[in-house]
Amino acid sequence: MEKDFDQWNKQKKQIHADGENKLYHTREVWWCALGANIGFEQDGYGDAHRRPVIILKGLSKQTCFIIPLTTAANDHPLRPSVGRIAGKEARALLSQIRVVDSRRLVRKIGYLQQDIFERIRKAAKELL
Repeated sequence: MEKDFDQWNKQKKQIHADGENKLYHTREVWWCALGANIGFEQDGYGDAHRRPVIILKGLSKQTCFIIPLTTAANDHPLRPSVGRIAGKEARALLSQIRVVDSRRLVRKIGYLQQDIFERIRKAAKELL
């Protein structure tokens, strides 16, 4: 599949110029503009290059650790289930944990249940 890096680059410039840092909290699930990325790095999807993410940890007002989500049903230790997000069964992509600027956060979807979040957090911590 051919990726349109030029289109994403225009959107990224717009986010950088006009975006504002969002007030976020740990355990929240947000739509995030992840973009078009290289190789096997997780992309956002659709024209807006967005994907739901879990806020794993806040680092500052401007940055946070996130875990992208997927609806792919592949069973894998690095893809634990998080239940239903935005009406679909979702899994956390632990192999894709990354730091993002809070300007990439688009809209809050909701919160992850505390017990599910703790299970995901523990699995992420074991990776490091």
